[in-house]
Amino acid sequence: MNDRDTVLVTGATGTTGSRVVARLAALGHPVRAAARRPAGPSGAHAVPFDWHDPATHAGALHGADRLYLVPPPGDPDPAAVMLPFLERARAAGARRAVLLSSSALPAGGPGVGRVHAALPGLFDAWTVLRPSWFMQNFTGGHLHAQDIRAHGVLTTATGTGRVGFVDADDIAAVAVRALTAEPALPGGDLVLTGPQALTYDEVAAVVTEVAGRPVRHRAIGHEELRDRLAAGMPAEFAALLAGLDRAIAGGAEDRVTDTVERLTGRPPRSFRAHAHAHWSGGAARILAP
Repeated sequence: MNDRDTVLVTGATGTTGSRVVARLAALGHPVRAAARRPAGPSGAHAVPFDWHDPATHAGALHGADRLYLVPPPGDPDPAAVMLPFLERARAAGARRAVLLSSSALPAGGPGVGRVHAALPGLFDAWTVLRPSWFMQNFTGGHLHAQDIRAHGVLTTATGTGRVGFVDADDIAAVAVRALTAEPALPGGDLVLTGPQALTYDEVAAVVTEVAGRPVRHRAIGHEELRDRLAAGMPAEFAALLAGLDRAIAGGAEDRVTDTVERLTGRPPRSFRAHAHAHWSGGAARILAP
């Protein structure tokens, strides 16, 4: 890449964005790390950015040829703010976009699915990453991680449905490949999973074994989960998330793909390996009452 191939990374302090920024900077690529509270590693240029504040958009886009797009968190209709930004990005000279979506959201579907469907008409090269549920949901700031730490409980409406949980480091590795590959990857969506699909009962068993403290899966109904989530987020978004759990219970996420290995040359990290990296040894103390 040269300076004209600067990558703008939105959500640059988040779970995948921070990893994408770090990888790009380590490889020597020019990168603009965009976030509401901008920060970035050495070699990255931090810029203020807020999806809902158009005054921050021009500065973030300045000189950017490639975009890593993380939708605004908790927004049930991200297309309302993302599509005008992407039209502005195209007019400013951006030519390649990599969008973070979800394995549960096809092109044209709800949420970011509308943004997915618009990309072919906006950019010369585009890729949509559709990862399964993040392994970091159990170890970061997600509600599941909070409940594990505070109560030793995972609460879902997934029943015995399986999920091909994927590590955010693997998502970032694929994102960097999509942003930097020459020639560009063929336009399309990439479903990203880990090496095996697990039930939440199996996840709880692995955490129990590795962390050394009992963790159990509490299975509840779809409506109860919806109401529980609505206490801390917009009701429409809570309904969307509860609906995704119901889809998992029906088998929608019971799959694994070879995408990570095919594009990075190495197999995806297993949930057990992720758990050992986070909880084994001294790290297990974070579960102490």
